[in-house]
Amino acid sequence: MELSRRTLLAGGFAAMLGSTVVGCSSSMDTGSTKKNATGNIALWCWPGGLGKTVLDDTIAHFPDQHIKYSEIGGDFKQKLVTTLNGGTSIPDITGVKGEDIASLLPQADRFVDLKTIGADSFLGDYLGWKVKQATTLDGKVIGIPIDIGPTALFYREDVFTVGGLPGDPAKVAEQLKTWDDFLAAGLELKKSNPKALIVADATDMYGTIVNQGTERYIDKDNKFIGDQDHIRKAWDTAVKAITTGVDGKTLGGTPDWNAGLDQGTVPTVTGAAWVALDIKAACKTSVGKWRVAPTPSGPANFGGSFLTITKNAADPAAALEVIKYMLSADNQAKAFADAQIFPSAPAAYDKPQLKAADPFFGGQVPIEVFGPAAKDIPIAYEAPLDTAVAAPFTDGLKLVQAGKKASDAAWAEAVSKAKQIGKRQGVQ
Repeated sequence: MELSRRTLLAGGFAAMLGSTVVGCSSSMDTGSTKKNATGNIALWCWPGGLGKTVLDDTIAHFPDQHIKYSEIGGDFKQKLVTTLNGGTSIPDITGVKGEDIASLLPQADRFVDLKTIGADSFLGDYLGWKVKQATTLDGKVIGIPIDIGPTALFYREDVFTVGGLPGDPAKVAEQLKTWDDFLAAGLELKKSNPKALIVADATDMYGTIVNQGTERYIDKDNKFIGDQDHIRKAWDTAVKAITTGVDGKTLGGTPDWNAGLDQGTVPTVTGAAWVALDIKAACKTSVGKWRVAPTPSGPANFGGSFLTITKNAADPAAALEVIKYMLSADNQAKAFADAQIFPSAPAAYDKPQLKAADPFFGGQVPIEVFGPAAKDIPIAYEAPLDTAVAAPFTDGLKLVQAGKKASDAAWAEAVSKAKQIGKRQGVQ
């Protein structure tokens, strides 16, 4: 299986990518903008970013706009930045990945403030916390959300029950309310099945815990806060998983992770709704044995992208109509059925496509878990350099995980490196 979207978002590669692209975006040329030709709308996105059925229907629905869709493979962010800097062949509408939106907000003048062309009339159709991710501190909105990544606990019902844990999702939710509950359950499971380690990867778990908070690494005043209690608590919880021996040290998307899902040695995955695709692709013999329950200690979000309109668009109002149609609740429901693109418009959660029982999850209806999670995700300010300064913490945990460094020493080093990264880019 190829490197999964889960791995790119949650693993070290995402952090490395973030530190690279921040530098690219900050050097963007913000000079004069040359308008594209009228009568055509160029649309860019990456493979799998938009449901094919909805895309084809949108192109047919707007024949006068002559929508030309380009699927851009590889490093989408880098290619977009290079094209913007080059000043030619810039798309009218472009996707922006959720992990990249914060680094582009300082370059909001490259994009149309959608509130100035009528987006206010339907921004309320989308989850407020997600719209906020594409909103600058002075109130400009540069993106309409394509999708989101609310998290849940995917788990093997059969492994849980054999190991003395509840199997029913409601009972799992009751017993595993917090991360401490989760780790305690991991110790119980390990007693009866030493190969079934309840934490797939402690560094992945750390990222989820950080995402559950209302603060991250840099605050709105551009001050580094990654050395404070909210980050240290996430760190200590991940370290506890390592030191108590319930960490499987199995990074998502790897061959060992794929095999472990089917074999029961990776009995849980705490991940976004779209991770279901990765799990389903990996599992051949455990179909029907998986279930979904709320994330311990509350929901978080991983991923979820946006459609933006560049300042080069010849007719921004027409481009906005295309986006509004494509990302309506009805079309988001179709995109979910087509490609498991989880809707950012809550009205879609009541559509038949999302209300369907899923045989892979034993007939469970996953939206009953993901819907409430999506609405309750905490709002946290994400600074343009957030991903870059997060990288040393993940790297430090990997050293603890490998037994190469004690927790306190790794923490001190991570904080020091993160401060240095931030200071070089003007973070106080």
